[in-house]
Amino acid sequence: MSTLTNKRIDTRATIIRIMFVVVAVALVAKAFNLQILNKEWIERASRVGYDKEKLYPARGLMMDRHGNRLTINEPIYQIELTYKEFEKNNAQFDTLEFCRLLNITPEYFVNAIPTQWAPKFSKSKPFIFLPNVSPIQYATFQENMFRFPGFSASLRSSRYYPYPVAAHVLGYMGEVNQAAIDAGQGQYDRGDYHGISGLEYAYEDMLRGKKGERWRYIDRLGRDVGNARPEVEAEVGTNLITTLDLDLQRYGESLMVNKIGAIIAIEPATGEILTMISAPTYDPRTLRIGRERGAFYTAMQRDTLQPLLNRAINGKYAPGSPFKTLVALIAMEMGTLDPDRGMGCPGGFTSGGRVLLRCHNHGYINNVQEAIAQSCNNYFVTTWLENVNRHGVLSPKEGVDEFNHYLKQFGLGQKLGIDFPGEIAGFVPSGDYFEKKFADEQYWRAIWLISLAIGQGEFELTSLQIANFVASIANRGHWYTPHLIKQVQEGNQVVQRDLKIERHDIDIKREHFETVVAGMRRTVTEGTARVANVPDIEICGKTGTIQNSFGDHSAFTAFAPRDNPQIAILVYIENGGFGGTIAAPIASLMIERYINKQIAPNRKWLEQKMLDTDMTQRGKSTIRTVR
Repeated sequence: MSTLTNKRIDTRATIIRIMFVVVAVALVAKAFNLQILNKEWIERASRVGYDKEKLYPARGLMMDRHGNRLTINEPIYQIELTYKEFEKNNAQFDTLEFCRLLNITPEYFVNAIPTQWAPKFSKSKPFIFLPNVSPIQYATFQENMFRFPGFSASLRSSRYYPYPVAAHVLGYMGEVNQAAIDAGQGQYDRGDYHGISGLEYAYEDMLRGKKGERWRYIDRLGRDVGNARPEVEAEVGTNLITTLDLDLQRYGESLMVNKIGAIIAIEPATGEILTMISAPTYDPRTLRIGRERGAFYTAMQRDTLQPLLNRAINGKYAPGSPFKTLVALIAMEMGTLDPDRGMGCPGGFTSGGRVLLRCHNHGYINNVQEAIAQSCNNYFVTTWLENVNRHGVLSPKEGVDEFNHYLKQFGLGQKLGIDFPGEIAGFVPSGDYFEKKFADEQYWRAIWLISLAIGQGEFELTSLQIANFVASIANRGHWYTPHLIKQVQEGNQVVQRDLKIERHDIDIKREHFETVVAGMRRTVTEGTARVANVPDIEICGKTGTIQNSFGDHSAFTAFAPRDNPQIAILVYIENGGFGGTIAAPIASLMIERYINKQIAPNRKWLEQKMLDTDMTQRGKSTIRTVR
């Protein structure tokens, strides 16, 4: 072989060697880049699966009519457990270290794991193992979560109440049960929260917002290593602007400390509820989602004063003497009572030589106005009997039903349609009711039912119904559906929604309302409620003392000012005694605070007296006079 041929072979071999070296270097460089320098490929290599994470929206806020926040949202950290994953790795699970990280006892660990699963829990779905974990514990646990298979950490939004008021109105939240999940049509999953009572419940659909979702890659240790697809953002819930006046609500609740009953104040021109108070009440923050909530709830359930009962919407009360205003209105409209009719009073209503319903001492009654001011039982029982007996004393059924026809127009004995859960209809006895009650009698007579004439007997009205008929009088013959939501707000925009606020007209002439209004004004200036008189505010009111075997109830209904009224109010104090003793002063202070924004110095003594009065320990009353 020639020398030239050998040189060519050597050159080719050298080129091939060089090419191999170049390719080898390139491969090593590529591998170095992929394994050492390029983080994307490192992350890809670490991904061994993916799952869906739900993104929870911020719950809509609730504010008072002036924009003061009644609720706010705070982050809540919680530990969740998917038992199936935990069960697979139970043998290697370090329980003591887990408990140390979360500052819980081994006993809590054992008790927090269900012993029975269906229908409340599922082994394959996460449930709340530990609520209300501190942010520091949450962060520490997240770093160590890979050591505890089956456990995960989540961030939710929890309710907080900046003011310890309006607990019954706002309501509270809790974890959804299976019934709520089934009814929610995909809106809820195990471990979600929803409104259980109050406005939180009534407006749940608007407040909760809409969940988003994020599909994420997870590594072999269960750690989040990136998004698998574009994120769907959660939609924030709708804000509610309520009709409540925060200052009036706070003030009213302070006056009702150590008292049992209700206060409802309505703006007559709109039907907006300015304050709704049930006493005794509780701090809404005690029923926040957390570890101590169960103990607080149990304690309130066992409390004999029933702080969980919303007496403003669910309590059943006889209206008492404020009902006399309706007796006068209906009788004047039906033509059985003349506004100028006078009548003597022999100390009460008498029949067969006996006084059946006593009055307090007062003189001759000259007209309807004076009868209202002096709350004369004889006058109104006589008026009611003449009205329901006009078809004959042996057939009062038709008269009772005709009288009730007007009561229905005032909203009595039926649900008023308030945007609040749990409203009851109350009870107004009908002619058929008495036909059945006295079925063994050949005839029944209206005189057997004279307690109805003064708002007692079988009547069972809600505080809302009583306050609402006072608003009807303030309006001189109409009322609007009482409601607690004024507007709704999405983002920064106030959105107009159909809140179904209807006007209800009463078929009674305005002139008769003016007569009753004049009588209610005289009640405050010269009658049974002089203690409620505020010199610069024309308050029109009516006292009520409702007989009760364990201490008579005290009631006062009022509105102010007389013309273009801004507020109508009911104060009802169980076992409070005379209507003018405690209910009237509280109502007058509420009206003064709302209209004047303060209490006059010469009435501060009355304010302090009401703040200091304790009616929860009142013994059996011997009071029998009904005003």
